[in-house]
Amino acid sequence: MTAFSAANPVRVAILGASGYTGAELMRLLLRHPNVRITALTGERAAGKPVSEVFPHLAPYDLPVLTKIADVNWDEVDFVFCGLPHGTTQEVIAGLPAHVRICDLSADFRLFNVDTYAEWYGHAHKATDLQATAVYGLAEVAREQVAAARLVANPGCYPTASLLPLLPLLRDGLIQADDIIIDAKSGVSGAGRDAKQGSLYCEVAEGMHAYGVASHRHAPEIEQSLGWAAGRDDVRIAFTPHLIPMNRGMMATTYVRLKDGVTAADLRASLEKAYAGEAFVKLLAPGVGPQTRHVAGSNLALINVFADRIPGRAILVSVIDNLMKGASGQAVQNFNIMYGFAETLGLDVVPVFP
Repeated sequence: MTAFSAANPVRVAILGASGYTGAELMRLLLRHPNVRITALTGERAAGKPVSEVFPHLAPYDLPVLTKIADVNWDEVDFVFCGLPHGTTQEVIAGLPAHVRICDLSADFRLFNVDTYAEWYGHAHKATDLQATAVYGLAEVAREQVAAARLVANPGCYPTASLLPLLPLLRDGLIQADDIIIDAKSGVSGAGRDAKQGSLYCEVAEGMHAYGVASHRHAPEIEQSLGWAAGRDDVRIAFTPHLIPMNRGMMATTYVRLKDGVTAADLRASLEKAYAGEAFVKLLAPGVGPQTRHVAGSNLALINVFADRIPGRAILVSVIDNLMKGASGQAVQNFNIMYGFAETLGLDVVPVFP
């Protein structure tokens, strides 16, 4: 494998660069010492300079947006794919074999193509490629991510939900059949396209549940929980909510303890699982994670609380949905794939207040 460095940077293309995740990828990769951005695509914005689409990036020397069909793949080593769900499979299947990929859509997250068809309403269009994809929850799958050609970047709700849950299931401390996830996201999670449900008057000064008992992230969460529990029939209660803020995500998860297990045991498991991790931090006992404390960063803050109901506990986790829930985790996976320090391009302090 070619040795990449600041002197010989990885040549990166961002497909779907005109969306929120594309903007975050550019923001992060502009300060990554081992990256040179060689192509940016935006089908409807093709021909426009980035400064016209994202004025906050005007000071930086970036390629003009182009169509995917016009990308010179001889000048690309790696692709971050930020295209809408359902449009990515055929595009990635058509990429040259030398190009490695991190896909931020849901198109390669579900290992079972029948499950994908059930939840996304159409057959998977790249089943052979799906069989090679690695689900890239970075702290859990480092070895697999490092060796992968194609990494399926986890969804934002699954990332926030799985980080506190997986160690506890792996250690046999909680019941897999009684997990309730109450999750909330900022409006940027809906993307940048104009949609009635994302208009200011539709979301400001209120909150609402959506995708109740039918959100597509539920099977993605269940897939990983089943892996941790050693079974394939895990089902959860998962309800997402939209909060009138730009970015941020919180998952409050209610779990039932195995016999003889205490909330202190859960804390010990999480401390062991994430000791030394750069981005996942267990807060001091009694401190509630807040979305404002991770804004603009790749951090995930988590904590565990004893419930007032005996035999139960409450897990709280927060991330920035555009960062650890999307572009930040994608860059973290990129770093793992090339053997770089995971913090390269990501050592940003959260914005506060």
